[in-house]
Amino acid sequence: MDGSWPEVNICSLKTCRVSTPGPVTACGHLYWGPAPDPAGPPERRLPVPKSALARTGPDAPVSRIERKERTRQRLIDAALALIGEGRSYTSLSLREVAREAGVVPAAFYRHFRDMDELGLALVEMGGVTLRRLLREARRDGIPPTDMLRGSVLIYKRFVEERSLVFRFIAGQRGGGSRVIRDAIRSEDSHFASEMAQDLRVLGTLPDLPSASLQMICGLVVTTMLNAAADILDLPAGQPQQEQELVENFVRQLRVIFLGARHWKDR
Repeated sequence: MDGSWPEVNICSLKTCRVSTPGPVTACGHLYWGPAPDPAGPPERRLPVPKSALARTGPDAPVSRIERKERTRQRLIDAALALIGEGRSYTSLSLREVAREAGVVPAAFYRHFRDMDELGLALVEMGGVTLRRLLREARRDGIPPTDMLRGSVLIYKRFVEERSLVFRFIAGQRGGGSRVIRDAIRSEDSHFASEMAQDLRVLGTLPDLPSASLQMICGLVVTTMLNAAADILDLPAGQPQQEQELVENFVRQLRVIFLGARHWKDR
């Protein structure tokens, strides 16, 4: 066997005695070769082409790439699950994460060099999708007040849906690995730069120099990240507190933009 074909046992069901062309018998079970002897199938294993396996329905084995991606996601989910139990990311070990994911430690290295690289994947999880959602909230034609409120609501929902990712980011912003802290700062800078570009296109604060506009957007991003802790600590079933949080968040952002309109570099 050269390893190019997976192997399956010949089906032992009586309905599989009918010989049919191709790798699948009349009963739908995998079979390759002559019809089995009526006395029963021989005790041997025969190769079946991968293309045949792919045609057997939802129970067919996934591809190697799919298996690899699933294992990678299991490692990410395992780290988040441990964080959800109250563990800090810096206290986690590679072996703990692998055990929580149900894989051997050696499998971890097929996806991440170390815990820092796993942490970078968590930072990316929180950043890429959120930047896209907030850019959509800054569409042309939306009044500034509605844009601020819409962005706040999108951000709040995103933090709630990915609470463990934001708990990880909140814990790593002020401590932990230098590599992860730098990645979070870089992500903050991307947020501010994209926001500055969008505001320039929308004609918001048109007289503000680019450096000052970048600074203002940086203040907005910092305010948003600080608000994540309040969102995560918001008790369930308290609509009045939730509304107060949203209104306070919107007011903070309005103050920033009101001040920006009167900002002078000198």
